[in-house]
Parts: sequence; C-alpha cells; structure tokens
Amino acid sequence: MNEEKYHNLKLGEYGIMISMAAYLSLSALKLAIAFHTHSSALKADGLNNITDILSSIAVLIGLRLSRKPADQDHPYGHWKAENVASLVASLIMMAVGIQVLFEAVRAIVYGKSQSPDLISAWTGLFCALIMYVVYRYNKKLSKKINSQAVRASAMDNLSDAWVSIGASIGIIGSQFNLPWLDPAAAIVVGLLICHTAWEIFRDTSHLLTDGFDETELEAYKEKVLGIAGVQGVKSIKARQYGNNTVIDLVIAVDSSLDLRHAHDISTEVENTLIKDCEIYEVNVHFEPSGV
Repeated sequence: MNEEKYHNLKLGEYGIMISMAAYLSLSALKLAIAFHTHSSALKADGLNNITDILSSIAVLIGLRLSRKPADQDHPYGHWKAENVASLVASLIMMAVGIQVLFEAVRAIVYGKSQSPDLISAWTGLFCALIMYVVYRYNKKLSKKINSQAVRASAMDNLSDAWVSIGASIGIIGSQFNLPWLDPAAAIVVGLLICHTAWEIFRDTSHLLTDGFDETELEAYKEKVLGIAGVQGVKSIKARQYGNNTVIDLVIAVDSSLDLRHAHDISTEVENTLIKDCEIYEVNVHFEPSGV
C-alpha cells in the first residue's frame, strides 16, 4: 500500500510543477504588460502569481518530504509534511493579499491620473483561461490521488482565474473615464487572495489539529456495525496523516466468545475498513458486550 501512496505523491508533484510553470510564465507576462500600461489591477494579479510560485515550492517540498519512509524520529512516517506545506502556502498567500490591498487603497487615496491600455484587460482574460485549464487538471488529479495539498493548489488555480477576470473587468471599466476602477479591481483581487488563503489555512489547520468530519465517522461506524459478530461500537476516532486516514475504535463482541474468535472479528473489521473504505491503518480493541 505504501508504494501506491508514494506513487500518488509523485503524481501530485507533477501537478504542482505544472502550476509552477504556468505561474512563472503568466506572472512575467502580466508584470511586463502592467509596467507598460500602468495597470494596478494587472500588477496585483502578477504579484499574486509570484506568491503562487513560492506557495507551490513550499507544497512541492512538502510532497517530497511526505514520501520519506518512517524512521527513528518519525515512526508514523512523514505524511503530515504535506499538510504543513499547505499551511505555509496559505500564510504566504495571506501576506501578499494584504500587501495588494494596501497598495490598491493607497492608489485610490492618492488618486490615479490615467486609465490603463485595454491590452492589459485582454492579457488578464487570456491568463484566466490558462489558469482554468490548469485548475481542471489539478482538481481531477487531487481526486485521483486524494491529496489535500494538490486540492489546495487547485483551489488556488481557480482563485487565480477569477482574480484575472476581476482585474480585466476593472480595467475595462476604467476606460469609461473612471480610472479609479482599476485600483478598485485591485482591492477585489486582494480580497480574493485573502479569502482563498483563509480557506486553505482553515482546512489545513483543522487536519493538523486532528479534526475529522463527523459524517464520515458515522459512515465508518455503520460499516463496522454491519460486520458479523460486531454487537456494538463503543468508541470510534479518526485522524489524518497527510492524505491517509487512521482509525482507532473499540467494538463490543459476544462475551461468550473465546479470545481467538474475538480476534478474528477484529481482524475482519480491520480488513473491511482498509479494503472497502481505503483506510490506511485501523487499530481495533474488542471488549465483551455489556461491560
């Protein structure tokens, strides 16, 4: 099973590298056009892509660390490095989002004398199309390998597409003798960056603090109760190691059963959850019912 997990992490790295290549190319294009057209919105969008490059590097490092096997210092493996990388990426995104907001507000306060050229708007729309294609690829990949880090990267890809569209709308609007619409669009860009960063931070910190979806726990409990010999589930807990789910549960069995038969039931519970629910590891403790 570990070999398949490590292979999935490697596939995740390919998705992140595709994002990095797109961000590197598009940020260079946006910043070059923004410099010549004096567009605050397109500049903010380009700066956002630079931070996306830094975030992608952090995620890439996390995915590679996650592939390291268990050792003396990490007996459970390095799976959570993926989650830590996502957390770092969200903090980088939040910092840049705040910076974009600050510069946009300052541009409005001190005034803006001219509207940017329309080529900056077409540039933004072109970049939005490219990022949407990258988003579709990474979203499909994240579902295939069940990777929280690649899923976060896909969310960032989609956010970037919307950011570019928002920037383009602001630039087009500024052509109607309303030059303040360009920095106003930059404010929207900054807010979108911060919103995406918060969503990634919230989801990742939830996993790192061993939070788990109660609905999924109930589904696992119902699965266990359907196994022959299980008379009840006294306790069930779950946590995540990267994209791997680990379950600890206490089941109740007939008090008249001998130790061997009770052990066989607990083994069946483990095998069923691992096979049918794709659980990475299951720890089962059994007790006689009525105790």
